[in-house]
Amino acid sequence: MDGGLHIRLATAEDTPGISEVLFAAFSPFREEYTSEAFEAVTPKPDEIRGRFDEGPIWVGVDEGKIVGTVSVVPEPEWLYIRSMAVSPWAQGLGIGGKLLGVIELYAVENGFDRLYLYTTNVLAGAIRLYERHGFTLDRYTPPEEWFGVAGQGMDKKLERNDKQNAARS
Repeated sequence: MDGGLHIRLATAEDTPGISEVLFAAFSPFREEYTSEAFEAVTPKPDEIRGRFDEGPIWVGVDEGKIVGTVSVVPEPEWLYIRSMAVSPWAQGLGIGGKLLGVIELYAVENGFDRLYLYTTNVLAGAIRLYERHGFTLDRYTPPEEWFGVAGQGMDKKLERNDKQNAARS
């Protein structure tokens, strides 16, 4: 799979595929989410289209099909990572790591020294992925803070040599 996989910046034409990946990736956990939380993690194409004004979105593509996605929003304190997902059948193949590598490279090139993300406690696999890539717990978030679902904020402080590491990912 790795030979045909590539990461690229998304375009507005990718919004249906991005929406499909998000829905497929979060659907196995639907019972763990409130209806509001599930709706928040599975935005429709029109909502995704509006996010292009907030920051870059990337997609992982294999044989012409979108199999992964992530977006970032520049904020004063950090580069905020959101909507990271990989199609269930493609999880464990390194796509998430490649997406994180692209984000790190973008962050370093644009002067950010910290990455931040929020994830729910039910996404144990995602938490392990983030930890393997240097993210640490910033704080636990109570259910009342995000649509009735508990989670955690995680961050990663970037150093100059992270640019080289991100380029190798």
